[in-house]
Amino acid sequence: MPRYIRITLGSLLLLLGIAGLALPLLQGLLFIILGVLLLARDIPLFSRIATQFRKRFPRISRAAENTRRRIKEWWMKSWFRNR
Repeated sequence: MPRYIRITLGSLLLLLGIAGLALPLLQGLLFIILGVLLLARDIPLFSRIATQFRKRFPRISRAAENTRRRIKEWWMKSWFRNR
């Protein structure tokens, strides 16, 4: 994924997360965490936050990594199957 798409999508997720803290329908914390994890690759501040999160919650980090790996495998299979 290109850098500008990651930064745009991560920023939108952060904004949704901040709005979700005040609105009852959105899961604010979930969107904030997703935004931080997406921005961690490009922005050092978010990289440090993501590293601290991974150290503090290793079980959640392992589950997220397994999910990311499975999605990537599924995406690659479907990408090459459709080509």
